[in-house]
Amino acid sequence: MPDFVGCRTLEITDEALGLTFPLLVLYPTSTPSQPETIGLYTLDVALDAPSKPGPLPLVLISHGTGGSPLTHRLLAHSLARQGFVVGLPRHHANHRDDNSWHNTPSNLVARPRHLSLAIDGLFAEFGADLRPDWVALIGHSLGGYTALALAGGLPGSLPHEHSDGTPQPIPTTTDARVRALVLLAPATVWYRAAEALRNVRVPILLMMGEKDEWTPDFHAQIVLNGVADRRQVQLRVIENAGHYSFLSQFPTERVSPAFPPSQDPPGFNRVQFQAELQVEIRDYLLQQLEHPAAM
Repeated sequence: MPDFVGCRTLEITDEALGLTFPLLVLYPTSTPSQPETIGLYTLDVALDAPSKPGPLPLVLISHGTGGSPLTHRLLAHSLARQGFVVGLPRHHANHRDDNSWHNTPSNLVARPRHLSLAIDGLFAEFGADLRPDWVALIGHSLGGYTALALAGGLPGSLPHEHSDGTPQPIPTTTDARVRALVLLAPATVWYRAAEALRNVRVPILLMMGEKDEWTPDFHAQIVLNGVADRRQVQLRVIENAGHYSFLSQFPTERVSPAFPPSQDPPGFNRVQFQAELQVEIRDYLLQQLEHPAAM
């Protein structure tokens, strides 16, 4: 029987950069939940409730550039009801309220590092209630770039990202605790070099929209052609889906052509797809838990 969902917010510190960023956490609890206002949305949660005893698997979801962790709230809530601890970091200076690091090398370096720091913070918070040997990452758009870096990818900057027009290696963090990836319409152009993804050796569920206007098919092909073992990648092309179809549906009052993240290609049913997406990702992660890949 599914659990109730607890909710708490942690502050994660990056001492090297002298900054902190919030990490929303949804997790299974036995405490009855109720509707609560979380940011701009309402979620059925038990605020600051104790977690169920573990060991529980840990998942982090990395949002896209200029986005919000709450755009993946329904997926996170669904996973928490099924027994996962789910961390939703807000990427510093690359979110809807402050996007000053958009298109900067600083952002590409910091994002994977901050995911790793968030994992540290979650293990410090939940301790023995977390499974010690298994972490999964879910990344949408630039969150896909972030997840691949933490799993061993070696990204390189694009020529226009430097004043001299010369591409350079991006120094990023790798975290051996990462054991599975779910990439949703990932942005991958920083991995075009032949060896950039050869060290990524974890199972990957790669989902892309047939009508994605921001990360079309070649982004998925970079992953398929770049990883050490293509057989570890399950590719799913979602018929008629756009780039933003992987986000939780927005309240009716926020759905407008003036707000592109709320829009889908004509005829696409985001509500129906989100329900299917939650089940597919849950089943994929449970499968990886039951049969972890040899590293």
